Amino acid sequence: MSENGHTIIEIPESLTVRELAARIETSPIDVIKQLMANGVMANINQQIDFDTAAIVIEEFGFEAKSILPPEVEQGDEGAAVPYWRRLIGDEDPKALQSRPPVVTMLGHVDHGKTTLLDAIRETNVAEGEVGGITQRIAAYQVVHNGRLITFQDTPGHEAFTAMRARGAQGADIAVLVVAADDGVMPQTREALAHARAARVPVLVALNKIDRSSANPDKVKQELSSVGLVPDDWEGDTIVVPVSAKMREGIEDLLEAIILIADSIEIMANPSGKVIGTVIEAELNKLKGIMAVLLVQNGTLKVGDVVIVGTAYGRIRAMFDYQGNQIEQATPSTPVSILGLSDVPMAGELFSVVESERSARAIAEQRKLRAQDAQVQPRTMSLDQIFQAFQAGETKELRLVIKADAQGSVEPITSSLEELSAGDIKVNVLHAATGNINENDIMLAAASDAIVIGFNVVADQASRKVAENEGVNIRIYDIIYRLTEDIEKALKGMLEPEIRQVVLGRAEVREIYRIPRIGHIAGCMVLAGELRRNANIRVLRGEEVVFDGQVASLKHEKDDIREIREGFECGVGLKNFDKFETGDILECYTEETVAVE
Repeated sequence: MSENGHTIIEIPESLTVRELAARIETSPIDVIKQLMANGVMANINQQIDFDTAAIVIEEFGFEAKSILPPEVEQGDEGAAVPYWRRLIGDEDPKALQSRPPVVTMLGHVDHGKTTLLDAIRETNVAEGEVGGITQRIAAYQVVHNGRLITFQDTPGHEAFTAMRARGAQGADIAVLVVAADDGVMPQTREALAHARAARVPVLVALNKIDRSSANPDKVKQELSSVGLVPDDWEGDTIVVPVSAKMREGIEDLLEAIILIADSIEIMANPSGKVIGTVIEAELNKLKGIMAVLLVQNGTLKVGDVVIVGTAYGRIRAMFDYQGNQIEQATPSTPVSILGLSDVPMAGELFSVVESERSARAIAEQRKLRAQDAQVQPRTMSLDQIFQAFQAGETKELRLVIKADAQGSVEPITSSLEELSAGDIKVNVLHAATGNINENDIMLAAASDAIVIGFNVVADQASRKVAENEGVNIRIYDIIYRLTEDIEKALKGMLEPEIRQVVLGRAEVREIYRIPRIGHIAGCMVLAGELRRNANIRVLRGEEVVFDGQVASLKHEKDDIREIREGFECGVGLKNFDKFETGDILECYTEETVAVE
């Protein structure tokens, strides 16, 4: 496109140096040189904001024009629409009213999420109350300049993503807590990936600014490198300096939340259909089953019949976050209720139905569907992606990528993103180093994604979660085979998958030297079984130090074919004898899974 004699280049709010070079059809090296000339140091895979990219584009004789990022473009599939907007999709637009925003805290494990939540609670919630809060539940509301804000008192992206995995989202705004003396950590990046996958606005709380080692500018540079360019650096991410310990910056943080809430117009119909999310539930010895619900549309009342998953019941009593008994709850109000027949799972959606008879019938239908779901996984495998596209059910292939080193992550991610075929786009939700863990599986489950591993392993716990959630894991040791499989999946030509089946795990307790043979590992089988005709990988911490065939398997002095959990054995491996005490031997076989 051309305007005023200049070719217009359309770019999103942020993109990598590599992507910018491709758009203006020049070498990434030339782009990096131009960035350096303008005082910006960036590598080929670093994210730069629109304004910086526009300067470079002008230097090459073009004109920059902003386009909306893919996640907010119209015409995308349902996952691109914020969860709360889908909830009110059938409501009369004239009946919609603004509701308080629901906020969750995400971030690295020791950057102060819980302390910040406590600071907000103590500064606002208990103000003016005699004796403070009488009952602590998993959500509460604060008042800022006459406006309510609802906080989920369940920090961490694990809880946030568990909700998404069960169909809910639970929050309208995510506050990413980053320590000013520590910066962006791997878990920070992981939390950001979860928030972006959920399509929620992200606000950064720069915590621990009271510490002498705090370096806000360094942290802001790190935030920019992951696509969160601070507003005072002419970006679009609000970064609020706070000290949860000293109770500083709390009012500024609340003001920023209100600003974001106003910009996205969070709405609900208080008179509409009553629906919402379970935040937590427990069996109380004195009161029975108690569930903490977040009302997201309509008005919940005492006496209403609630159906949530396979649990149901008439609300006998309802309490607010201060423990006061109330009769009704409007949108964005957290309440604890009594009256359900069973303990529901956190993240499940609830709704109000006409009668207990109707609720019982719905619960029975859901139990039957749940039984079917155990046989037929919910998420799609690679070979089903193309079939789903042909049926008009999906427009993108979502991936979670884990690799052994950062030097592997970047080329794999870049190669895969370039494979978008026609109308099917490759969307890398999260890419990081390290073995595949439960968080990776939950992100994939919540986003209908596939987990791709390169030179890494998936531990037993993550494989179990993947099996329960129906998440497809594919592990490779050669990059071109990885990219080739994805390309074939996008073109509907995927060959049968070679799948690894873990049979058992053993721990090396002693190491024996056998003349003319080498070292043999004396092991205790911890789970499952070891087989002589199978393969074994040797795990030392999180590192795979060997992967190959079994040479010998003995119990006492006898050669055996297999040995089960609880027994001791001697294991010899072909071409490997450098065992160390504490190594874990993971025994597995490979099976071919035909394309359906």
